[in-house]
Amino acid sequence: MSGADKPITPPLEHLPAEDAPTPALKGIEAIRDTWKRLPMKPGVYRMIGSDGEVLYVGKAKSLKNRVGQYAQGRGHTNAIYRMIHQVVSMEIIVTATETEALLLETNMIKRLRPRYNVLMRDDKSFPYIAIRTDHETPVLQKHRGAKSFKGKFYGPFASAGAVNRTLNTLQKAFLLRSCSDSTFSGRTRPCMLYQIKRCSAPCTGMVSDGEYAALVKDSVDFLEGRSVELQDRLAVEMRDSAEKLEFEHAARLRNRIRALASVRASQGINPHTFDEADVFALHVEGGQSCIQVFFFRAGQNWGNRAYFPRHSVEETPEDILSAFIAQFYDDREPPKLMLVNVEPTDRELLEEALCVRAECKVEIRRPERGEKREIVDAVLLNAREALGRRMAETGSVAKLLDGVAEVFGLSQRPERIEVYDNSHIQGTNALGAMVVAGPEGFTKNQYRKFNMKSEEFDGDDFAMMKAMIRRRFARMLQEREEDTPTQTTVADDASGHVSDGGVDFSKERDSDAPETKFGAWPDLVLIDGGDGQLNAALEALDELGLKNRITIAGIAKGVDRDAGRERFFIPGKPAFRLDEKSPVLYYLQRLRDEAHRFAIGAHRGKRSAGLTKNPLDEIGGIGPARKRALLDRFGSARGVSRAGLSELEGVEGVNKELAKRIYDFFRDGNKS
Repeated sequence: MSGADKPITPPLEHLPAEDAPTPALKGIEAIRDTWKRLPMKPGVYRMIGSDGEVLYVGKAKSLKNRVGQYAQGRGHTNAIYRMIHQVVSMEIIVTATETEALLLETNMIKRLRPRYNVLMRDDKSFPYIAIRTDHETPVLQKHRGAKSFKGKFYGPFASAGAVNRTLNTLQKAFLLRSCSDSTFSGRTRPCMLYQIKRCSAPCTGMVSDGEYAALVKDSVDFLEGRSVELQDRLAVEMRDSAEKLEFEHAARLRNRIRALASVRASQGINPHTFDEADVFALHVEGGQSCIQVFFFRAGQNWGNRAYFPRHSVEETPEDILSAFIAQFYDDREPPKLMLVNVEPTDRELLEEALCVRAECKVEIRRPERGEKREIVDAVLLNAREALGRRMAETGSVAKLLDGVAEVFGLSQRPERIEVYDNSHIQGTNALGAMVVAGPEGFTKNQYRKFNMKSEEFDGDDFAMMKAMIRRRFARMLQEREEDTPTQTTVADDASGHVSDGGVDFSKERDSDAPETKFGAWPDLVLIDGGDGQLNAALEALDELGLKNRITIAGIAKGVDRDAGRERFFIPGKPAFRLDEKSPVLYYLQRLRDEAHRFAIGAHRGKRSAGLTKNPLDEIGGIGPARKRALLDRFGSARGVSRAGLSELEGVEGVNKELAKRIYDFFRDGNKS
């Protein structure tokens, strides 16, 4: 297990419950009340608001000194000043060292997403290239997630596209197989990849074990940075083959050299002064920031990605980058070198914490000259341009969202719009879809699919919409209940109103809700359909007590399904249309079309899976070899279903017990 995979479990010490501040206190008085009982030890503190929301998570070398700075009530930025006056309680965890406090703080920030912390918006895992060695014939593949199998992993790559392009080239250069083990074992003749010279077909013996092992070694050399030496060696082999008049072999080697050269040529920046590093460049403008990250591994550029962290306008660049790097490596293994254009706050402490995670020395450097400085400057240019594009896009989107607010009577610009559509064919493979949009465009990691059961709607589109809306918002209520603290009764405002720790729906906007859950509250819900679908959705909301708490509308296709003639439905108001040239109409059409695209795509995937599903896959004890033997004997699953016990027992690999299980499966309907 790598350092990034090992959980950090420092010895923690919670302050006793009797030391909690008096519930009646609020703001600076609540902080001062907690401060009186704090130790001069390192740890993590959480600022809690009146509705149980975690406002801020911080770490300290000395809890007493750090919280004492808040208790002074002066010298704070406007954002911190506002936060202090919202605090009703504090939660303290004491740790053994400041390094452990930093690791715990980072974990809590990513999990709780406090309003006043710097937040990394995108925490999606990065893809890798893997050479699996748990099979006698290694396989080259893309991998994302836990490293749960034996093999070599190369990455991270900035995107799936970067991985796919590299894999495409590696297939041309090294001809390694990319098929699954079951497909490999079932081949009797080479597949199309062999025909187009993307695979050496080890499945059918078109290449010897020794030759294939040499191809695997060459691919490892390339991915580990020995590409120049590899190309030189291949060039020598190509000339030798040509001199021996082995022109076909020489041509294959020439194609491999060209493929390898094309990778390096397309990568743009390829450093010579280091082999492995992540480069971070931060650009701040107009209260917004962009952090561009470039990944270099094995002396090659493996792509880049732009991030736009959320923070207050008063945060310093040093604090922004420090918080971002800590969160970035919370669940990733850091490289030994990081290059930055701004030295992060507490650089030495950050290096120490990353060393704990990587189990090796990690260095964060701000280069002043040479190639490293040139690379950082190039990354900074990318950050500056990315932020400029984003500011231009968000400015136009903001105007469109203001128009949406005006059309649907919202009190403020919507931050979260949810659009719903469903898809099925005569009630089969029914699937509902939800897409989410906001100021930053479509938020695809919050899209959701709903596998609908026939008993939920019985072929009725209206009933299907009702069931989908009921399921989505019932989950929202459930998750918000689970996430709401219920331990302590606290004063909610100066008037002395008391919250009992239940679910608080006093505010509709909840942009800080966990991204991976259903707990976020939408500002606007759009239903793809007319009065019927809208009324069905309203019935579901009414059953949950949310009918008058969520703004909902329907968008129906125009006459003859013409784009631009859509009608909009709002509860209690007559249907209306927007001007055919209205930018807001175009924007709403895009939302509707995206929901339709997502629903149709998911439905097709579900239908395709159903078409390729074989009943034999549902019977325990039947793997690829026995399945192939049964199909070879009886021709199809239907033929297997008609076979008698004695015929089943005659198939290679099928004993009496398994034959009886297969026989009973098709006759008794036992599909457990």
